[in-house]
Amino acid sequence: MAFSVALQIYSVRDYAEKSLRSTLQKVKEIGYDGVEFAGLYGMEPAEVKRMVDEIGLIPISAHVPLDEMLDAPDKVIGDYAQIGCRYIAVPYLKEERRPGTDRFKETIKDIDSLAAVAKEHGIQMLYHNHDFEFKKIDGEYGLDILYQSIPSDLLKTEIDTCWVNVAGEDPSEYVRKYSGRSPVVHLKDFVMSGKKKPKQMYELIGTEPQKKEEEAKEEDEEEVFGFRPVGYGVQNFPSILTASEEAGAEWVIVEQDKPALGKTSMECAEMSRKYLRGLGV
Repeated sequence: MAFSVALQIYSVRDYAEKSLRSTLQKVKEIGYDGVEFAGLYGMEPAEVKRMVDEIGLIPISAHVPLDEMLDAPDKVIGDYAQIGCRYIAVPYLKEERRPGTDRFKETIKDIDSLAAVAKEHGIQMLYHNHDFEFKKIDGEYGLDILYQSIPSDLLKTEIDTCWVNVAGEDPSEYVRKYSGRSPVVHLKDFVMSGKKKPKQMYELIGTEPQKKEEEAKEEDEEEVFGFRPVGYGVQNFPSILTASEEAGAEWVIVEQDKPALGKTSMECAEMSRKYLRGLGV
């Protein structure tokens, strides 16, 4: 399979917070072709551009909060264009902007306008889903309504295969559904006991308040939901990769929101890369 493989730097943010350069160097050493940013850790775009060029990593994409882009579209998107990113993704929606709320239509208009600005800067806008976009509105998922509402030349998909599965859909089929519109696919693995979605999920990605220490310890012992290195959870990655290839994806991006199995975040990233190599990726 002729994919390039990137790592979402959020996966190793504890390293990046200490030194972005040494983190990028290590990411290159363990076999990744590129990176997807989630913040620049206080560094200027020109510095980051210099780093990735010297290290030999492709800065393929960036996750940038919607409100951050709306506050200064040309400046924020222009910064990532300067770094050399080909894609910029809306990574997450606050609760009041999600499908089923009064602000969802406004959210679609905002993403549409930002996608046009991105196009002017030579960057393709993507939307990175979670499971909450799989809320039905008049019989259709909010995620599908978003993609139907914005032309495909302005907005393409960044299907997060973990969250599609959590939502109860087949990740492979969902990637195929957007064939020709899926240049980048997120590879994420997980384990979950039972069919009921635990609240713990969003605490693990840092978007919800953390539980008290006693409650967190109790849940850790049970681990009703946990992220895993790629290949170490429930996902069928041979099927997902075949679907990604058929859909025309050029990049797959590894993301693990929280380390697991007693490993560091960087060790988890290396385990994911080794697993994918074993599949010929």
